[in-house]
Amino acid sequence: MAGRGFIQDKLEIKFLILYIAARVVEPVPFDTMLDLTLCDDAIDYFDFSDCLADLVRTEHLTLSEDGLYAITEKGLKNSQICETSLPYSVRLRCDKNLAECNRKLRRKSQVKARTVKRDNGTYAVALSLSDDMGSVMELELMMVREDMARQLEKRFLNAPEKLYSQIMQLLLSDLQSEH
Repeated sequence: MAGRGFIQDKLEIKFLILYIAARVVEPVPFDTMLDLTLCDDAIDYFDFSDCLADLVRTEHLTLSEDGLYAITEKGLKNSQICETSLPYSVRLRCDKNLAECNRKLRRKSQVKARTVKRDNGTYAVALSLSDDMGSVMELELMMVREDMARQLEKRFLNAPEKLYSQIMQLLLSDLQSEH
């Protein structure tokens, strides 16, 4: 164990990892799981790595081919049983970090942009925005240069709601001026 904190041993680290895995909204990579678990000063990288590997080996967690960790039914059941043994202050800090992480994960799944090179040498930029109800907007634009396409992706990812609002305003203002 590394520094001063509330987590006392590897078993508690495993409880914490299960607590986290039970609350993330989708499977997460190693780095995200590490960041969320390092919410207590007593946890170090090596203990975390050992515990994470043990949880996969004992089938409390799964590790997908693309490196994402997810909780299993067995892990979920054990997490529910053991979560109260985690110190309250650690759970509070963990919950705060989880809320931010889940917000980012939801955002990432709702706002997408990708560029594909076409056979004719141009680029297709596909932009999509969705919410909990489904697709809000899907837009595909042709760009003549890859750097322009990447810039378009970046701008969309920074403010998709603004772009959506401006498109709607433009389309609706034309309708209003016709009446």
